[in-house]
Amino acid sequence: MGRDSGRGRRYGSWRVVVRGGCGGAAGLAVVGGVAVGDAAGWVAALSMVVAVGATLVTVGWWPRTRARLGVVAAVVAVVSGVATVLTGDAGEDSPVGVLMLVEFAAVTALVFVVARFAPAPQGVPLVLLLSAAGSTVILRVGAYGSFLEAFGQCAFMGLGAIGAVLVGGYLRALDVRRLNSVRVARRSQRLELARDLHDFVAHDVSGIVVLAQAAQLVGAQQPDRLMPLLRQIEEAGQQALRSMDRTVRMLGDSDTAGGEAAEDRPRAYGLEDITDVVERFRSSGRAEVRLELELTAEAIGRVPREVASTAHRMVVEALTNVRRHARTAASVRVRIALERSGRALSVSVVNGAEAISSGSGGHVAEDGRRGGTGLLGLTERIEALGGTLSAGPEPRGGWRTAAVLPLADAGSTPR
Repeated sequence: MGRDSGRGRRYGSWRVVVRGGCGGAAGLAVVGGVAVGDAAGWVAALSMVVAVGATLVTVGWWPRTRARLGVVAAVVAVVSGVATVLTGDAGEDSPVGVLMLVEFAAVTALVFVVARFAPAPQGVPLVLLLSAAGSTVILRVGAYGSFLEAFGQCAFMGLGAIGAVLVGGYLRALDVRRLNSVRVARRSQRLELARDLHDFVAHDVSGIVVLAQAAQLVGAQQPDRLMPLLRQIEEAGQQALRSMDRTVRMLGDSDTAGGEAAEDRPRAYGLEDITDVVERFRSSGRAEVRLELELTAEAIGRVPREVASTAHRMVVEALTNVRRHARTAASVRVRIALERSGRALSVSVVNGAEAISSGSGGHVAEDGRRGGTGLLGLTERIEALGGTLSAGPEPRGGWRTAAVLPLADAGSTPR
């Protein structure tokens, strides 16, 4: 909080300095215009004061003046063009040459601002008007002998406007590219979190379905076992709500500014959350579930958060598939260990053969929904980290889902 407050004060001080400088320069332009008005002509002096004052006010009080940029640019272009026509040939010895150079600099700066910030439908005609007005101010001096010479001088002055357009357009293109990159990154992050939300909630909801079916079976014959099942259904429902709330909070677009707010934001799921996932799976079924977490607390802390989050999601997806497609399996083993001398994380979920065939065909749940989309998204995520995912039947019956995730320089990427 203190760092952000200090940054805000520095920005406020810098803005005060810029506005003071712009206001002082505008005042000097007014004084200069009044001083040389008689000698150079009041039309040229007024045009210079309008161009300089409008540009300085626009820049100094930005972004408040952004909405009025089109009006300011149009007024400056019209006043400058009319002043060039009315001034005519003032002669080389007239101080109008100095006013012309000052006005030319102000109009060129305004061209840059319009090319940089104005919307394209509005900016293109304004840039053309300002460029024409700025490149023709040299005609007020009258230092030309023919039409071709006058045209050449105007073309030379127009190089300043072309340079301003190129620089402003380049910076504008960089902004557009950056905004597009941020938009794509946010969309990708939202889709990733949406997949996580689907997987986590599907895991809990599938548990609720299993418990509800069990409650229907034992409710009539064994009423004393009904209440514990209802409590488990309630706990599974609350866990599903917590998962949704946690993931939706992670979908927030705004970056937290303060340290306390950042600490309140939910962290991504990791290896330490797998124990809770396995316990919930064990409590909602009859299978013998065994968790083999072969990592010390120090080793878990060295696993990169992307790898840990992916491992957690893989366990959730695999257990959900076991519950949906092999709900009568007698055993489930979840193993997490380091391989390749600690350079890779191995995650596997193996379920035994089903005691009673559900007749679901292996890939179609009893509710008629088809599975497999979760594994496709999980495969993309694991391959993006340089890992591999395999899923297939075991020789002795059952199903095995396994992944190997490399720990790229795990010692320097702590969680």
